[in-house]
Amino acid sequence: MNRSRLLVIVLLTIGFALTAVAFHVSSPSSAGAVSPTSQMLQPRSGHTATLLPDGRVLIAGGMRRNQDFYKSAELFDPSTGKFQPTGEMSIGRVGQIAVLLSNGKVLIAGGWVGTGGTDSAELFDPSTGKFKVISHMTARRGRPSATVLTNGDVLIAGGEERDNESLASAEIFHEKTLTFETTGSMHHARVTHTATLLNDGRVLIAGGYAGGVSSSAEIYDPQTGSFTETGSLLTARCKHTAGLLPDGHVLIAAGSDSRGWNGNLSTSEIFDPKKGTFSAGSSLNESRFKLPDEAVRLSSGKLVVAGGSKNVEIYDPATGKFLVAQGQISDAWHFMTETRLKDGRVLLTGGYPNSDRATAEAWVYQP
Repeated sequence: MNRSRLLVIVLLTIGFALTAVAFHVSSPSSAGAVSPTSQMLQPRSGHTATLLPDGRVLIAGGMRRNQDFYKSAELFDPSTGKFQPTGEMSIGRVGQIAVLLSNGKVLIAGGWVGTGGTDSAELFDPSTGKFKVISHMTARRGRPSATVLTNGDVLIAGGEERDNESLASAEIFHEKTLTFETTGSMHHARVTHTATLLNDGRVLIAGGYAGGVSSSAEIYDPQTGSFTETGSLLTARCKHTAGLLPDGHVLIAAGSDSRGWNGNLSTSEIFDPKKGTFSAGSSLNESRFKLPDEAVRLSSGKLVVAGGSKNVEIYDPATGKFLVAQGQISDAWHFMTETRLKDGRVLLTGGYPNSDRATAEAWVYQP
């Protein structure tokens, strides 16, 4: 082989190799990517973010710092990537529930006001941009769980009436009458737990805190209005996240044990609703807590785990593994929100780091 032909072959080989490397580097990650979007109008932590029927997202309440709670609300428009002001709530609150009802309005209820919970409730009407006060809940609740049942009613469970006074009681919000009614009590008082609607219409309540971090779990049956204890978590945890998987199982991930900031968890477990038992899942790439109660489920069936770290992790039920998305958020923001948009992206907003300041920053996760 002459030298000129050999040189051509070498150059072609190098060219193919460089092309392959360039393609590999530029190819999107199977875990997607996170990038910043425009900031909220106010820094917020412990707020709520609710997808509206028209595709916008209602951001409500939260706090700038301890005892500096917001009445204000704003709307994120995914078509422009910007936040706009809207009407104010009747009171400033943090750790409230926000639930989209079948009529397109948003139920806002409970939350902390000062050092205790509130029983006040109101409805946001997207057509007017205003909040309207409705009847009170049956108990004052700071950071309860809220689950939309298959009939459109809302199960509201637990929370705190005052600091370190967790509740075992639960109630139902009736969408048709806009009224609250007590239902069966949980077997254990709890706050910062998770509540996940199962495929059969029951609700799994797991973990939380009440004088100590709990490993207990129970299931609410809307047919009987009662709670039944089920298998215990493998690890006691609070301030974790949970998400329904495509096969009907439930992922429970991260959170904290009794050591709080020093007890962040990287473990996960899977609940089998047929057996009523938990089994060990894969570990996350990082320990984290103070997460959104519900992990957003993508159209692919993967779950998004955000908050408590600069990295966003994606749980892939096909492999049972957690993958790290490309890009990062600016800090390990706690009690941020994650909301799946109609185009499949996920909006991440606010939170606070290991200090007493919230952020107005926001990001978009692209699967």
